[in-house]
Amino acid sequence: MISVGVFHSHKKIKIHVAGTRCLVRYVLKNEMRHNAEINIIFINDSMMIEMNRKYLHHDYPTDVLCFLLNETKNLLDGEVYINIDQARRQALEYLATYREEYARLIIHGVLHLVGYEDATKKERKRMTALENNYISKIRAKNILL
Repeated sequence: MISVGVFHSHKKIKIHVAGTRCLVRYVLKNEMRHNAEINIIFINDSMMIEMNRKYLHHDYPTDVLCFLLNETKNLLDGEVYINIDQARRQALEYLATYREEYARLIIHGVLHLVGYEDATKKERKRMTALENNYISKIRAKNILL
């Protein structure tokens, strides 16, 4: 069973909760992870800076942070923090829609939880290709966000 919690603390921006859950489940099933408990937490710049300071010792906002809480053969348990403010800026920068960008960040975070890395150029290229593939698929399937 796949359980997806969606939490949102940003006052000005609405999140499509059902679409977010559907997207996470879609990626996990395609990555052959059928037993997971994942929380997607949407936050703002100030909360992301605070988390980056605490966990990564960075003093700037990033777009996504992931925490694998527990992984056994039977359960994948993790959290993905999405910076909505950064997603909006990146959407403008990459000429994407805001919803597409935050979908990409959700996908990116879930891919990290299932084991993909992006530390090297080769790894980043692979993750970007996977993200692009999932974005194309969710467009075709009309998964709304």
